[in-house]
Amino acid sequence: MKPTPVRRILWVVAILIALCLLMAGLARAQSVRIQDDRGREIALAQPPQRIVSLLPSLTESVCELDQCHRIVGTDRYSNWPEAVIGKLPKVGGGLDPSIEAIAALKPDVVLMSVSSRASDRLQALGITVVQLEPKTHADVRRVLGTISDLLGVPRAQGSDRQWRTIDAAVQAAAQSLPPKARNLRVYFEVSRGPYAASESSFIGESLTRLGVRNVVPASLGPFPRLNPEYVVRANPDVLMIGNSSMQTMVPYPGWAGIRAVRENRVCVFGPGDAEVVVRPGPRMAEAARIMARCLVEKAR
Repeated sequence: MKPTPVRRILWVVAILIALCLLMAGLARAQSVRIQDDRGREIALAQPPQRIVSLLPSLTESVCELDQCHRIVGTDRYSNWPEAVIGKLPKVGGGLDPSIEAIAALKPDVVLMSVSSRASDRLQALGITVVQLEPKTHADVRRVLGTISDLLGVPRAQGSDRQWRTIDAAVQAAAQSLPPKARNLRVYFEVSRGPYAASESSFIGESLTRLGVRNVVPASLGPFPRLNPEYVVRANPDVLMIGNSSMQTMVPYPGWAGIRAVRENRVCVFGPGDAEVVVRPGPRMAEAARIMARCLVEKAR
């Protein structure tokens, strides 16, 4: 029996409703809702396709998710992977970049640190800002997850996989150390000041997992600025210098008497290694291996 005109109309209406519901469901599936480290709820109709990143660790995290192609500009310090990032426009420093240069790139999202002073000005221009600043292992894992969510990359294939790689590398590096390297008292300098990595920083947590003792306690905060005399009194067994601009021939006053200096137990990481060990992101796996090599060498 042939359908009546009314029945045909009802079928067409039903099909149109089903298509509308399907399209609405797809739109909801593509939408993004995250919270950044300033506690702001950020909602986007779809994952961003044009990203400006103003923090090297965030740049590297996006690229490690195989999403480098979405980055259209970076801060001057983002330099990995060089084959891709080296070709992109640089918009200045991460703390106070060129607002005009960023706006000219027409980004969907700007990634930056919590401490950046550019946030309010960018938001006043209608540019979406996501501020993230990992300082501990837990922070790194959380930020990787947030970036995965922002980019629409499933965590199982994105941030969870990244973190498993980091975690396994730190564990393997710890197992590679000889017994005499364990319990060495270590001081890690992040930058001239001296600014140190304490027990509560991501660097300090990696050192703890490697089986050594950090002479800078968690109570001082993740990256405190110290009086050089503090390090003299702590008298560490090993010094690690993560600042590529510092040379061992220019020590702080009194450091010549530190055990690590007297016994040549000082690792000054060159520019390449220094960038790896002080960036809280996917290359923390490599950072653990770099620090472990230092400990093996200086434990002899």
